[in-house]
Amino acid sequence: MRWIVAVFAALLVLLLVYVGSAFVSLDGLVKAARAADIDEVMARTDLERTKRSLVDQIVGAYLKRLGEKRPVRPLERMVANTYGASIADALVGKMLTKENLASLLQDGKVRGVDGVTNLSLETLKAIELSDLDQVIRRISLVKPVEFAIRLGDAEDAGGISLHFNGAGWQLSGIQLPARVVQTLAATLPVR
Repeated sequence: MRWIVAVFAALLVLLLVYVGSAFVSLDGLVKAARAADIDEVMARTDLERTKRSLVDQIVGAYLKRLGEKRPVRPLERMVANTYGASIADALVGKMLTKENLASLLQDGKVRGVDGVTNLSLETLKAIELSDLDQVIRRISLVKPVEFAIRLGDAEDAGGISLHFNGAGWQLSGIQLPARVVQTLAATLPVR
């Protein structure tokens, strides 16, 4: 009987450490974004995962745009996922410079995309960490080592993902609102 209680207590401690470390990391990212501390934002970001999340969203919207008028053939899908992803990767590379990423998290403005202005999303400032009820309602578990946080109250408000990589929780994704993704996908060539 004692070992059951000990195992339960150990699991409870592990759960508290897990949730506490995620909360502390989120708090640090929010504070860094509010202060526009570029170095701290970059230290708390897995840039490759963040880029990949944005590229996947843009290529998905691109394929959806192609599929509106006609079915997308498997060869086209493959080309879009390779060639289109390389173009989208270059686009995202411009968006995610140190300054642009810090700005995106601080004021919600998408910068670095030629010919595209007035794209914005909710910011990390929308998360009030002192209101635990609000934070809990915005969090969804993606997998045991990743969780997503919706930045606004609307369903299509966008959000961020944090991923545990062994050394702590880092920003690993930015979910853009559908209208922003569609605008970015429209900058990709149709053929």
